[in-house]
Amino acid sequence: MQGRLIVFEGVEGGGKTTQLRRSQQWLIESGWLELLQSKGCIKRLVTTREPGGTELGRQLRQLLLEQSTQDPIHDRAELLVFAADRAQHVDGVLRPQLADEALILCDRYTDSTIAYQGYGRGIDLTLINQLNQIATDNLQSDLTLWLDLDVATGLSRTQQRGTVDRIEQADLTFHQRVQQGFANLASRYPQRIVRINANQPEAVVAQHIQATLSEWLTHWYGVCLPSPP
Repeated sequence: MQGRLIVFEGVEGGGKTTQLRRSQQWLIESGWLELLQSKGCIKRLVTTREPGGTELGRQLRQLLLEQSTQDPIHDRAELLVFAADRAQHVDGVLRPQLADEALILCDRYTDSTIAYQGYGRGIDLTLINQLNQIATDNLQSDLTLWLDLDVATGLSRTQQRGTVDRIEQADLTFHQRVQQGFANLASRYPQRIVRINANQPEAVVAQHIQATLSEWLTHWYGVCLPSPP
């Protein structure tokens, strides 16, 4: 068998991190993880994120997300720092874990760079695609869950948390361009990107994600979770 990479994507405040954690807990408590391990499909369940999935990445994450008015990060520099984080993450975490038959849940991956630095910042998409290929050595997600949320709603959620990072502080039109980027990606790559309507209560969103994960796990590994009696 082989490992699989499942990515959670979306705009700020879309609930990616929350839903990733809920999915991790559900995979364990529902019996999916035990079933997949008992059938020899996977060895373990791993959670990670970008930026910040490695020790180097944690340092880069702090640089990328802290607001600095004295020495702001320019757009191309931002793109290259994200690429450095991804290259370290792919070689240090993703590829080794996939080779060792892990099921990986990852908070953001290549689509975020296309949406944020491409559509949001306006950097040439061809350049971004080339950098993504270099950073990932052509490693793509097996499934991307796009949590599609109204941009204004998402930004309101981030403000309610009390602190907002450098990217969250960008204006509304930037985040609207990012959202359009995700929509375009979902339209272009329906074979790996599944839209999840995140404009619903958290529990409803989780149920939609769980149904999607069950469908894809069955497709990948040919096993089904037994129905409760």
